[in-house]
Amino acid sequence: MKRSLIIIPTYNEADNIPKIIPEILAQNEGFHVLVVDDNSPDGTANLVKEMQKNDSRVHLLERPSKQGLGTAYVAGFKYALSQGFDFAFEMDADFSHDPKSLVKLLAKTDEYDLVIGSRYICGVNVVNWPMSRLILSYAANMYTRFVTGLPVRDSTAGFKCYRRAVLESMDLDSIKSNGYSFQIETNFMAWKNGFRLCEVPIIFVDRRAGVSKMSKHIIFEAAWMVWKLKFKSLFAKKNR
Repeated sequence: MKRSLIIIPTYNEADNIPKIIPEILAQNEGFHVLVVDDNSPDGTANLVKEMQKNDSRVHLLERPSKQGLGTAYVAGFKYALSQGFDFAFEMDADFSHDPKSLVKLLAKTDEYDLVIGSRYICGVNVVNWPMSRLILSYAANMYTRFVTGLPVRDSTAGFKCYRRAVLESMDLDSIKSNGYSFQIETNFMAWKNGFRLCEVPIIFVDRRAGVSKMSKHIIFEAAWMVWKLKFKSLFAKKNR
């Protein structure tokens, strides 16, 4: 059986993590969960340690401080490669991504290398967001597609499945972005490296518990990232 690592970055997710891990593991015997915790004051890591005592498919990386989502995923990718996993998933801890959709993404890896759980591939499938945030997200994705040419409708999605080969092709140490810009950058790298990308429709439901990590800095970083990727791509073409 091929093994998949579902990577979940956490900061103060004690309300969600004991509930979501069992649901994930119930979906497939080949699923493992890696929690990358940034020293959560609410004891998230301690809850994961308790779960590890009863299930070898639960893994934990503890970091000394809050270092951001992008670096958490990079740490998770490196862990997946070092431990021989065939697939690596990105997933939120707050149930905005339905654990039952994991198998739907995995099924598409027979044909594709990077599978994205998309909010916008079949209309708009977002629940409980204010209209202002929905418009911002949708416009950001249109903007990204227009500037970069990336053939993805939901390039900022954080629910994704990578084949091992995609991660092996990336210079993980060169990725410094966080939040939305991290998702755009990794999608762009996979596309430019010649891998096959696919979007699978999901329903995104805003978090059940906890506090959103959204900030103005995350939005600004993503806006700049699309131009950085565009210029980098044009420069690479000129040097061929």
